[in-house]
Amino acid sequence: MPDIRYPQPPRLDVVDELFGHRVADPYRYLEDPADPRTVRWSEQQERLLAEQSAEWVGRGYWERRVTELLAAGGVSTPSWRGERQFFLRREGDQQHAVLLTVDPDGSERVLIDPAQLDPTLRTTLDAWQPSKEGDLLAYQLSESGTEESVLRVMDVASGEIVDGPIDRTRYSPVAWLPGGKAYYYVRRLAPELVPAGEEQFHRRVWLHRVGTDPAQDTLVFGEGRVHTEYYGVSVSRDGRWLMVSASEGTAPRNDLWIADLSSADGPDRPALTVVQEQVDAQTGVHVGRDGRLYVLTDRDAPRNRLAVADPAAPTAEHWTDLVGEDPEAVLDGFAILDGPQLERPALLVSWTRHAVSELTLHDLESGTLRETVRLPGIGSISGVVERPEGGHEAWFGYTDHVTVGSVHRFDALSGTTSLWASPPGTVEVPAVRTAHVSYASDDGTVVRMFVLSPASDLPADVADRPRPTILYGYGGFGLPLTPAYSATALAWVESGGVYAVAGLRGGGEQGEDWHRAGMLGEKHHTFEDFHAAARYLVDAGFTTPEQLSINGGSNGGLLVGVALTQRPEQYAAVVCSAPLLDMVRYEHFGLGATWNVEYGSAADPEQLEWLLSYSPYHHVREGVAYPAVLFTVFDGDTRVDPMHGRKLAAALQHATVSERPVLLRTERDVGHGARALNRTVALSADMLAFTARWTGLTPPGS
Repeated sequence: MPDIRYPQPPRLDVVDELFGHRVADPYRYLEDPADPRTVRWSEQQERLLAEQSAEWVGRGYWERRVTELLAAGGVSTPSWRGERQFFLRREGDQQHAVLLTVDPDGSERVLIDPAQLDPTLRTTLDAWQPSKEGDLLAYQLSESGTEESVLRVMDVASGEIVDGPIDRTRYSPVAWLPGGKAYYYVRRLAPELVPAGEEQFHRRVWLHRVGTDPAQDTLVFGEGRVHTEYYGVSVSRDGRWLMVSASEGTAPRNDLWIADLSSADGPDRPALTVVQEQVDAQTGVHVGRDGRLYVLTDRDAPRNRLAVADPAAPTAEHWTDLVGEDPEAVLDGFAILDGPQLERPALLVSWTRHAVSELTLHDLESGTLRETVRLPGIGSISGVVERPEGGHEAWFGYTDHVTVGSVHRFDALSGTTSLWASPPGTVEVPAVRTAHVSYASDDGTVVRMFVLSPASDLPADVADRPRPTILYGYGGFGLPLTPAYSATALAWVESGGVYAVAGLRGGGEQGEDWHRAGMLGEKHHTFEDFHAAARYLVDAGFTTPEQLSINGGSNGGLLVGVALTQRPEQYAAVVCSAPLLDMVRYEHFGLGATWNVEYGSAADPEQLEWLLSYSPYHHVREGVAYPAVLFTVFDGDTRVDPMHGRKLAAALQHATVSERPVLLRTERDVGHGARALNRTVALSADMLAFTARWTGLTPPGS
């Protein structure tokens, strides 16, 4: 392969003096997408990518196969309002999921089709919430991946817009009052009212009356609090109780209040009573139809417990455990089944044990275990829901590595589980063998990993036939990686590769202690767990360093960025998507200021030491043969700024002596989250084609 001619952008003598550290930043101008040097360099990167991608044999195959594996479409669990249900569904060829309703007479209607609203496919449906009666629907749309949601209200029967638009409602919950005349929601202050650079923050909770000017909304909560806080808000089904929560950024703790709206102050001036405040724990509350306050918390229970209390006496000393903490499984959620047909009301509880879902049935009054509910397979359940007015049924989503997501119904009368709704299409899923393995990290901690390989392999053959392998990880924010259908993973394995998913510290696979073992000053454990996963795959004979690629996005992009700069010899290729990479300046961009509770802040001398110890941009060494690297960034990304990918790409291109390329793929009019199907397929095809090229996998027919 001939030498790669990289663009040669200027390297500036920019150095920050931070608590005794001289921190060089030669590519700071790449933070500004409008800088002429950035524009010119970005155009050169596009040409380089086009030249290099011409050598990726089989990209057309990957595009076709991923499209086929996504052809089943998808369906969500229903949200019930009386006899009306609301749900999302995507036909196999639809670019976006569509929100539908089923009327009481059984007829089905489309309420919101993003592709019909915007033929350019840049508009996404971010969130939706029916009123308690189901006759109104609050929904939020954004454009070009920005996630800058605009809130509107629709009359469900007619489809007429009766309220909105209200802007600045990104990540806003909507909590309806009975009757549908008003709702609580969260909105940022107007940009002119906040300091420059803080326009993404300064949220407040407001009470809005449908059809009125939002400028006249009643301020309910948030004045004078930390500007990076996120707020949650909900109202009990009977409309009596308001619950408000506050979290500083993404911190694994929250303050929580409850207010009795039937008091003299009413909805406009709710008198908030503390449930917990300045406590290092995450807690959520729900008022049941029986009048009890249900408390799901990791307070004194890192794997969570479910307690009950009187809403009028909501503090921790009044909590009584209903379902206690399990020594291994994490308690995820619950549904209350209290229909009149039942002899005794029941509680359906969802768990994950080492990232695999379980479901149990308990007595609602005492919490006593009745039975373990049989699930469709060894996989993941999500969205356990009940009818708001009560009943004997619950619904949940189910998926695993070879099963497209479907919806199942549990009937407490018969104790049976049945398929409720399947994806609208069909797909031929390849034969895959899944192993759930354990390995030891550097400090001896046991970490678990799913390894998918072609089912034609015999166990004895694995050590003799190392294969091109993708190792995927995340390890952050307490988010667990659980079994899920992935067209990308299946296409890779079907073509003869191995796909591994590691449950690293920093994630939520083993509860909140597992999360905290991989955050702030303990973040190094996440990277050590990942390196150990790579070693395990090599030592067990699944792959070799010359065949091993690593893949991660967002916080997972940080993960693989650290991996490639710490251990470049251990990996053949890297796909780094929407990543955090400059950990000294990340707080100045996107939503970075809300993540210093996860990573630490460069404004603190001790925390700067943590960040500098692994920040990928600051650990690039000249004269190193780095792996092949593909950065994928999105110019509509308002969470993780594309500047991270630009700066590390430039630094690696300058430093590497490898014949393997460092490439940057920039995508326009799309962001960090939801996107059209064709965008998903194209990105996956490029990632697979690049990885195959540099790990030696040849797809069928190539």
